[in-house]
Amino acid sequence: MPRGGQAMNKPRDIPELYVNRELGQLAFNQRVLAQAENRATPLLERLRFLCIVSSNLDEFFEIRVAGLKAEIEAGSLAIGPDRMPATQVFAQVAKEAHALVATQYQLLNQDILPGLASEGIRFLRRGDLTPAQADWVKAYFMREVMPVLTPIGLDPSHPFPRVLNKSLNFAVELEGKDAFGRNSGIAIVQAPRVLPRVVRLPREIAGAEYDFVFLSSVLHEHVGELFAGMKMVDCYQFRVTRNSELFVDEEEVKDLRTALRGELPHRQFGDEVRLEIAENCTPQIADFLLAQFNLTEDDLYRVDGPVNLVRLMSVPDGVSRPDLKYPVFRPGLPAQLDGPEDVFAAIRESDILLYHPFQSFQPVIALLEQAARDPAVVAIKMTVYRTGAESELMDILIGAARSGKEVTVVLELLARFDEEANINWAQRLEEVGAHVVYGVVGHKTHAKMLLVVRREDERLRRYVHLSTGNYHPRTTKLYTDFGLFTANEEMGTDVSDVFVQLTGLGRASRLKHLWQSPFTLHKQILRAIQNEAHHAQNGKKGRIIAKMNALLEPATIAALYEASAAGVEIDLIVRGVCALKPGIPGTSENIRVRSIVGRFLEHSRLFYFHNDGAEDVYLSSADWMDRNFFRRVEICFPVLDAKLKRRVVNEGLKPYLEDNCQAWEMDAEGRYALRQPRRSKALSAQEMLLEQLARTQAS
Repeated sequence: MPRGGQAMNKPRDIPELYVNRELGQLAFNQRVLAQAENRATPLLERLRFLCIVSSNLDEFFEIRVAGLKAEIEAGSLAIGPDRMPATQVFAQVAKEAHALVATQYQLLNQDILPGLASEGIRFLRRGDLTPAQADWVKAYFMREVMPVLTPIGLDPSHPFPRVLNKSLNFAVELEGKDAFGRNSGIAIVQAPRVLPRVVRLPREIAGAEYDFVFLSSVLHEHVGELFAGMKMVDCYQFRVTRNSELFVDEEEVKDLRTALRGELPHRQFGDEVRLEIAENCTPQIADFLLAQFNLTEDDLYRVDGPVNLVRLMSVPDGVSRPDLKYPVFRPGLPAQLDGPEDVFAAIRESDILLYHPFQSFQPVIALLEQAARDPAVVAIKMTVYRTGAESELMDILIGAARSGKEVTVVLELLARFDEEANINWAQRLEEVGAHVVYGVVGHKTHAKMLLVVRREDERLRRYVHLSTGNYHPRTTKLYTDFGLFTANEEMGTDVSDVFVQLTGLGRASRLKHLWQSPFTLHKQILRAIQNEAHHAQNGKKGRIIAKMNALLEPATIAALYEASAAGVEIDLIVRGVCALKPGIPGTSENIRVRSIVGRFLEHSRLFYFHNDGAEDVYLSSADWMDRNFFRRVEICFPVLDAKLKRRVVNEGLKPYLEDNCQAWEMDAEGRYALRQPRRSKALSAQEMLLEQLARTQAS
């Protein structure tokens, strides 16, 4: 038990011990931007990281800043354990976000684009075009762009149009009168999303191996063609970001899927939270747009370049220059699966651990394929949180249901920004007779579970796959996640009981091995932390290593502070926001916090507790956040096999603690600094794991 009885609650009352969530999220994006700034990162990958920052910022404004604005409007005094008033948080967020965006575009214009140009990959501005290129661009505009544009001239019968969330738009200043004698002086042109934001010039007129023009440049040069007989004074691109939270009262609606389908279109027209405009936009036009969207100067972001850098994400994939990208590798396979076709036999022999993307996700697909065609398999059950608009796994499930298997899918309709894809999969699965349920009202189903029930020797045997990451074909190649195959009877029974909870009614079962939110996960994590403190207080070794995406839940942080004060050595590897501050004398001097940002997105959650030499190792779908503990269905599962337990520690934890190339360490003030190899040999955890686990690595 913690010392002093009431010490557990004390840290929760000290705001200085906590990092603000919104500011911590911006700090994470600064670490991602550092990957784009790093000249050791391949050039096209630097561009990709730049785009990732923009994508992250879009969601940050759509969700977190939108929430801040709602708190301010509601008059909330403080919204987190750091107790910063929402108005103060917003002011600090605006200051740091503006600085971050300014750095982004400076890096793009002064470093990355010139670097790409030196490699024969050019983004041509209007003044850079040769006469032949200019003629081609004009012809492209007349042929591909102009027919799909709808200019809106502003006058009493044409009010300011509804602008879609994150769409590319142009405010066009005009002089003269139109055919009806009108002269409003301004028109709005919206660029349809079907148009590519980057256009590649044909090889025969390109001056380099790859010549591109931005759609914004094409429109800026030729948008005057839409206003015959009038003079275009100037043209300014702009983009508005809106609140994208969906508001569906799950307890009131009778059909969640129908209600959600009706709500999705409103995401495009939520309350405005940010306005991005071209740097050369006049103050008059900027003020006009701010007034239209009911925004202030703090919400205005002037940019020197395209207002939507996310759309440049297609460039690295469309450019065949392997020398400017990360080396290609082929994911490896564990020995048990490198050859035998019978996945069931391999799992019966022993538990199998996969570490993606260093090891292949293909065995998961192979298990499902074998289950779908095996006459001995009677049932397949699976949770789906994110799987994408195209998914081989979903196609296999549809085929299994069509062939008569008992297929049950617990599909989370409220997975943010994947709602539409999940609704479509739900409809397709139901059409072939699969059982589709949407989990539990008020609790997102975030657990990652696959259960196959097979008849063997006159009995039913359960085969299970549990994971820290989603069953998503793309992210399994980009995110680091652990997956575990097991035929352990007790684990199989636990997973089966969780599925029964999700699809039926009744009290929660007592699980043998799994920790599950919202019932036991939080209590068990606290108990495990307090157990280490108890060992340390009694002169034994206390040791905790935990890796996750975010650490925010106050009671868990308080328990970690108490354990540190008791003498427990604690290492936290937190990719994103960590509200805990390490190295504070008397509170957290035994805690170290680091964040790894590299080629792959660190997504796995794994927890190590020394437990007086028992060395308990758990993998989980849950971060240590309020939502994961109390408002989601999550699982945390033990690694029972001793060899696999060592693998998790040796591959999932130790390399990340030794990394001195991509590790950012937090100080007692909550600031991060990139660790630099000095006398020691440079070690990148991700590069080391590629060398150890991937089959080949080639340029």
